[in-house]
Amino acid sequence: MRPQLGHFRAADRIIAHLSDTHFLAEGAPLYGRVDTVTRLAEAVERLVERGGALDAIVVTGDVADRGEEDAYRRVRAALGPLGERFGCPIIWGMGNHDERSAFRRVLLDETDENEAPIDQVVDLDGLRLIALDSAVPGFHHGALTDAQLDSLADVLAMPAPLGTILALHHPPLPTPLGAMTVLELRGMDRLEEVVRGTDVRAILGGHLHYPTAATFAGVPVFVAGATSYTMDLGAPERELRGIDGAQSFSLVHVHPETVATSLVPTATAAVATRFGTDLIEKLESLDEQGRIDLWSRMPDA
Repeated sequence: MRPQLGHFRAADRIIAHLSDTHFLAEGAPLYGRVDTVTRLAEAVERLVERGGALDAIVVTGDVADRGEEDAYRRVRAALGPLGERFGCPIIWGMGNHDERSAFRRVLLDETDENEAPIDQVVDLDGLRLIALDSAVPGFHHGALTDAQLDSLADVLAMPAPLGTILALHHPPLPTPLGAMTVLELRGMDRLEEVVRGTDVRAILGGHLHYPTAATFAGVPVFVAGATSYTMDLGAPERELRGIDGAQSFSLVHVHPETVATSLVPTATAAVATRFGTDLIEKLESLDEQGRIDLWSRMPDA
């Protein structure tokens, strides 16, 4: 076991949180210009470069832009080897652009053709992850049915050893983009009643195409930036502008004390400074005072 270098203990679980891949059939460019296949491949390359451990890969919806089976097959082919490499499950969440029957067949290997919401409960060795289907067929806004919320309340009535993470496409938080507010999750009051006071430790979402965070029902909400294209919050205030740049995903570290999320850009960039693994190995070999002397103390102190 590696030594504890600071106040917080090491993460019990680590989750790669991706969202809004928006693949098209035949790998066609989105809007005729965004190479979503390459953008997702860049995210995969960053995760491979990082190495280490992953306990789950969570994709919070809009996996395919038009719900096409070929698009789902291509996303699965891109991320499947990553799950095998890390020995972890891939948890696919429904978004407003997804189509349930094709989603079930290709991503979940199910033959059931019903259009019921696709909710999942996954045990990550004590950390419970609940993926909720917030899609409303025929619309871009989100909602959870009374039956979904009743079922969620029943599941949350029994705490999990390491707590619970919720994942859904439409995040329960505000956005400064007015047009996106119209497409928000409806019925948040009931969801708040169900979540508050339970063992839910974080809520993961997508939909907005930019990374953001807030609190809801006393719980942190973390939205992953899209791998396909991003919303430009530097655009004129009342304009809605998507750009082929600033794509990212998130790493969610579930510590005993708290849950933290970190943004990882998918594009590579020039290295400005670098310390090899020998630094952390040296710090781990020292006691607390030795670490301070080596890494914190300024030359003239």
